[in-house]
Order: sequence, then structure tokens, then C-alpha cells
Amino acid sequence: MLSIRPATPSDIPAIARIYGHAVLNGTASFELDPPSEAEMASRMTHVMQDGYPYLAAELDEVFAGYAYASAYRSRPGYRFTVENSVYVAPAAQGRGVGRALLDALIEECGKRGFRQMIAVIGDSTNQAASVALHKATGFRIVGTLDHVGFKHQRWLDSLLMQRALRDGANSLPENP
Repeated sequence: MLSIRPATPSDIPAIARIYGHAVLNGTASFELDPPSEAEMASRMTHVMQDGYPYLAAELDEVFAGYAYASAYRSRPGYRFTVENSVYVAPAAQGRGVGRALLDALIEECGKRGFRQMIAVIGDSTNQAASVALHKATGFRIVGTLDHVGFKHQRWLDSLLMQRALRDGANSLPENP
């Protein structure tokens, strides 16, 4: 049984473990050292205080992953555009957790009035699952930033993907 719910501070230890594994073993994040639980709690607090959704997934009542949206850029002209982040526990990968999280995040961001969602996918040549997930949820590739990161003794690209939320740019936002 898979369920999606708002994340809470009690989820921080599991979130920190999942993200720490991704930092140490992968290239989805360009961080080099896993942040502490205190740092992850601070990040969650800021995301939520700024009005963005932060979601948790449970698979058979076990914490399986998390997703959140945050500001794409800090300047006010970008206020209707968000960047997404989705992380799934290694044991839960390939079981629909990422898709459920991303679908719920897209829906929640639309409800909050956001109009565009950007995915910044690290190491574009080795993130086939992330690219497939985003394509399956309506994202399209809009560009590649070549060799912008350096991790695990190699240069890494970032792939940019984008999708409209709600009406996208076809209508004005409620509170421009």
C-alpha cells in the first residue's frame, strides 16, 4: 500500500538517510557531504515557511521517499515557477513511489497557484530513471548545462526539464 502525505519534522531522520545515501552514492545532488539532520530540518522549515509543499511517501507503512518544491530563483519575477526535488529510498525504487510523489507534488503546486515546474537533473547521462519519470509526468527537455558540476572525480551535466502547471502561461495568475 502506497500513501502520500505532508511531510513532518518527525520524518527528518528518514529524509536525512535517503538524501545522505543519494549524496554519497549518486549524482542527483551535487552536494559532496550529507547534511546533518539539523540542516535537513532547517531546509524543510524554510521550504514550508515559504509556502511550498513538502511531501512524504509511505510504502506498506514504511517511509519510502519524499518530494518538495522550492523557489526556482529568488527574484520576484520567478515567483510562479518552482523547482522540484524527488528522492526515493533505495529499497523502494522501481515501485511507483517517485511517480506518486511527483504526481502529488504537481497537483499541490497547481493548487497553490504556481504555473511552471522545473526539474534540474544532475548527471544527465546517467539519470535515465529520473528523465523517464519526468517525461511520464508531462515534462519536456529544455536544455543541458554541460560540465557544470564536479563530483566523484568527473565532470557532470545538468539536464533541465519543464512542465506547465494548471494553465501555464495561457492565463494570468490570480495574484500577479
